[in-house]
Amino acid sequence: MTDSVKVSVLSDYPCELGEGPSYDHRSDALFWFDIVNRKLLEHKFASGETLVHDLPWMASAIASVDDERQLIVSENGFHLRDRKSGKLSLYLALDEERENTRSNDARVHPSGAFWVSIMGKEDGAVKGSIHWMREGELRPLFDGILIPNSICFSPDGSTAYFADTQAQKLWRVPCDSQTGLPRAEPQVFVDGKEADGGIDGAVVGSDGTLWNARWGGSRIDAYSADGALIRSIAMPAAQISCPAFIGRDAGKLAATSAWKGLDEEGRAKDRLAGQTFLLDLPVKGRLEPDVLI
Repeated sequence: MTDSVKVSVLSDYPCELGEGPSYDHRSDALFWFDIVNRKLLEHKFASGETLVHDLPWMASAIASVDDERQLIVSENGFHLRDRKSGKLSLYLALDEERENTRSNDARVHPSGAFWVSIMGKEDGAVKGSIHWMREGELRPLFDGILIPNSICFSPDGSTAYFADTQAQKLWRVPCDSQTGLPRAEPQVFVDGKEADGGIDGAVVGSDGTLWNARWGGSRIDAYSADGALIRSIAMPAAQISCPAFIGRDAGKLAATSAWKGLDEEGRAKDRLAGQTFLLDLPVKGRLEPDVLI
């Protein structure tokens, strides 16, 4: 059973594949992507305006570096973005020899390490992987994941989570809180095969609650630190892709969605598909850490 929470439209821009929402406390703005259409979106809370920035490649995640720069993860690498001008410059290549892959889910560990995932441009076409990047060093962590998602971390950095949407499993793995590197093999945290929708993007709050978007399930699920489902929030679009904490106190949730794969009839039925939503639900979130480069 899902809880009834007021959900409003934060941005009505219809992303074919809305993903990677990340709140930037320096500018009080939410950034996210329309991956397949090569767009970076920026919603300014002070004015309520949503800006759409064109990109030269598919990209899926963004993190803060400092007051002047952000770091974007794309299909061919990590790119620095100048906050004032929007100018992009390659920082580190990522799997650039594979033209049939792109970046997908990613998040910054409390240590400043960036966990990023790679998958096929066509869902499930090739096996994907998860990598660790910090201060210019790149290491492979896990492979054989068809659709890697749900990368997020416990507040103290001692636990990492990730999922394979295709396999309908969400794992957790002990981490070194100082480096963000795994210390043991992953163990199943949630087996979602019996539930509607696929395990997609996730974020963990300051209280340890994991908020998970259910692609195709029209909801966001919340799990306690021991893996118990504690609530489900009904959403006004079927393909909810990823939640993010927003506000300088990280006290609210926003969520992206997608119309990818829907025909004309499907889009008519799911008329808010691809839009980005604000949940009228107080949460104990936390701000994203800066990535170390």
